[in-house]
Amino acid sequence: MSAAPALPRVVLARHGQTAWSLSGQHTGLTDLPLTAAGEAEARSLAARLQAQRFARVLCSPLQRAVQTCALAGFGTRAEIDARLVEWHYGDYEGRTSAQIHALQPGWQLFRDGCPGGETPAQVAQRADSLVGTLRAFDGDTLLFSSGHFLRMLAVRWLGLPAQAGALLAIDTASLGVLGYEHQVQQPTLRLWNDTGHLVG
Repeated sequence: MSAAPALPRVVLARHGQTAWSLSGQHTGLTDLPLTAAGEAEARSLAARLQAQRFARVLCSPLQRAVQTCALAGFGTRAEIDARLVEWHYGDYEGRTSAQIHALQPGWQLFRDGCPGGETPAQVAQRADSLVGTLRAFDGDTLLFSSGHFLRMLAVRWLGLPAQAGALLAIDTASLGVLGYEHQVQQPTLRLWNDTGHLVG
């Protein structure tokens, strides 16, 4: 009796540190490069990921994701997918959570969205489109993107409401794995916010 084929996985890589991820400023479409520390974080992904085989590699068009992808060793293979771009924060771009709460006490991104930017429903729709594409692929897929979008993608993969994204913390250059159980009948979260490859 032959073993069942391995179920496909989607590996999520958040970009390395930028000046604004360090300061806690919301970085949506502002196209910042990695810091020196962020470049080191991205390189640390290489040893962790190089032994794995991916049928496809998809990357956000933002340079922080593109740099991370390249430094991790996948730049020549990556396909740019605009659906992987970070949440559009509108009027809250460049502001910290403390600054936003001073303007709108009790604000919660995954519930309230951003004035002048995207609503949770709009980001969830983008994630749902990508989930549909990913589920049609054979083999494992590697994605490079940003924190809030990856959180939305994870909860939509699981069939959870957009607001559930608030429950998932994610660090720079961390890894997550989306997968299945019971021969693709049940989407699962197999790994989240893994930073074991990072020094210190």
